[in-house]
Amino acid sequence: MSTTNSKLRASILVVSETASQDASTDKCIPVLKGVFGHLGNDQWEVSETEIVPDNVLAIQKTIRNWTDGSDPLNLIVTSGGTGFATKDVTPEAVTPLIDRHAPGLVHGMLTISYAVTPFALMARPVAGLRKQTLILTLPGSPKGAKENLEAVLKLLPHACVQAAGAESRQLHVGGVKKLEKDAGVSSHGSATADGGSGQHHHRHHGHGHSHGHGGHAAVQPHTKPEDRPQSNDPSAGPTRRYRSSPYPMLAVEDALKLIAAQTPAPIAEKAPVSMNVVGSVLAEDVKAVESVPAFRASIVDGYAVKIPSSGKFQKGVYPVTIVSHAQAGEVQELKEGEIARITTGAPLPPGADAVVMVEDTVLKSQTDDGQEEKEIEILTDEIKANENVREVGSDVKEGETILKKGEGVTVVGGEFGLLASVGMRIVSVYRRPIVGVLSTGDEIIPHDREGPLRLGEVRDTNRPTLITAARSHKFDVIDLGIVSDKPGTLEHTLRDAMRKCDVIITTGGVSMGELDLLKPTIERSLGGTIHFGRVNMKPGKPTTFATVPVKDNSGTHVTKTIFSLPGNPASAVVCFHLFVLPALHQQAGIKPAGLARVKVVLDEDVRMDKGRPEYHRALVVTKGDGLMYASSTGGQRSSRIGSFRGANALLCMPKGEGSLKKGERVDALLMAGLTVSGIP
Repeated sequence: MSTTNSKLRASILVVSETASQDASTDKCIPVLKGVFGHLGNDQWEVSETEIVPDNVLAIQKTIRNWTDGSDPLNLIVTSGGTGFATKDVTPEAVTPLIDRHAPGLVHGMLTISYAVTPFALMARPVAGLRKQTLILTLPGSPKGAKENLEAVLKLLPHACVQAAGAESRQLHVGGVKKLEKDAGVSSHGSATADGGSGQHHHRHHGHGHSHGHGGHAAVQPHTKPEDRPQSNDPSAGPTRRYRSSPYPMLAVEDALKLIAAQTPAPIAEKAPVSMNVVGSVLAEDVKAVESVPAFRASIVDGYAVKIPSSGKFQKGVYPVTIVSHAQAGEVQELKEGEIARITTGAPLPPGADAVVMVEDTVLKSQTDDGQEEKEIEILTDEIKANENVREVGSDVKEGETILKKGEGVTVVGGEFGLLASVGMRIVSVYRRPIVGVLSTGDEIIPHDREGPLRLGEVRDTNRPTLITAARSHKFDVIDLGIVSDKPGTLEHTLRDAMRKCDVIITTGGVSMGELDLLKPTIERSLGGTIHFGRVNMKPGKPTTFATVPVKDNSGTHVTKTIFSLPGNPASAVVCFHLFVLPALHQQAGIKPAGLARVKVVLDEDVRMDKGRPEYHRALVVTKGDGLMYASSTGGQRSSRIGSFRGANALLCMPKGEGSLKKGERVDALLMAGLTVSGIP
């Protein structure tokens, strides 16, 4: 084909089981189109795109359609299926189609990725020519695919023009320098996005080890690396660590907004209507599958009667021919001139029209054995049809919406009883996230280890305290144990935790020491994004919130959240209630999320911190005047877990000089129920 007076024609082939079933889940095609548009120097036209499952024949069929016709494409880039998963078959599909391999392009792509993460070597890219078409296999994640294509894109027009049949001697007039200039690349590096040297020593966001559609990366940042704060590089040693945090100090309100924006949406699942569903939030409206009551029932103890065809019931003596109790069973039909003894809640016999209260009757005769009523005199003729009868569906009609999406299922509020009464067996609820809790530090030992402490050892109070706190809010918790201050150990533990947990809580390792590895591990090894690393509050300034994109066991791209809390016990507990709990509630569909905020009256003077707003541990009680009163639990330093003894609230104290005085009002976040104090 001619390439002199027209653009080079490229195609994008995404290999993904998920995207082949739902194209809206694919993010690679728009990202790669953007690379062609932004870096292609107006030389490319993306004329074909296709999504196929991880199937060798499907991949090969599509590529042959694009290469073997009378008008072949110049370039095919595939995305996905280049990892080590059993379903990753893109290299096996593409390799047999290649006539001439291009190992230099493979080396270039791997070199760029390896500068970011050693896990780049876990990819299996293929590059080469089939007939007149150049084929490149890229990773499955949008970020990995983008980075690899950016690494070589400016070199590809030269290769494609040659493959299309252009004369090489003419193309190389002027030498390599002219080729580099025309392509917009430098002899010091590859064709990077900025056209510069290609050095990536500043790009520490990492790929992680999640393979996207089978590639080696899983993150797609939306900012330039140089515009983002970065954690310490542990490999640089303590002399190169930051002396002050590179992360901006956020206000608590801004931190909470970021958490709300980045927390994954609730996931709906089907759940049986059992006591285990109590505490869940409904993900769909619930419609009654049965009416309540399901039969016409008596609302009093008395006698069911049949209104005569004349429409007027006559008082008098009637034989008792039927007995109807509030229990399952067949009841015979009631005939005119007969009555049926009936209990409250029992079904009316067929043919009955109303119920006479037992108070409006007297016994006239009994059976020979004296055990049963034989005849009853009804003392009133004012009985009307349907009197004292609860009609079918008078409480709940079949098909009626009984509970709405977003409502919680409780026992106290009667929601569980309502579901049970209408025969619901399955409901759609939001799945509660599974929480993992770990402590970090070689100095941390289990709290229950026997024997005295050695110099430098600290008993682990944070992990059991946070596990208890999360479980008290009815979240399933996995104890992830204590992790050593070693980068590889921490990374392995976090990767394993993300396979089992939705939210991970860590304590320690988020300050400025050379062994504080949480931030570097999240950013550099896991390819995560740290949304904030410092908060303007006391206690809890180094609190860190991050998200990490991973693939779940079904291969679906999901986001896991990590809260790295300070190691000081009081700080960790405060930050759990302030930051983690709202995220857990949001992910479980619980509204409003987080602790209840109330106004309290100070029962004593409370000193303010002049540097930062403080979340002051306090005891809130009610008194006879109906107001809530707060008193401090004592010293508030961040290491003093004793300040939580008896605390049921956090006072939201502003920063300032001096104290807020007794009798002043302040906001408080309630962590537990209130107690009642004596009436003043």
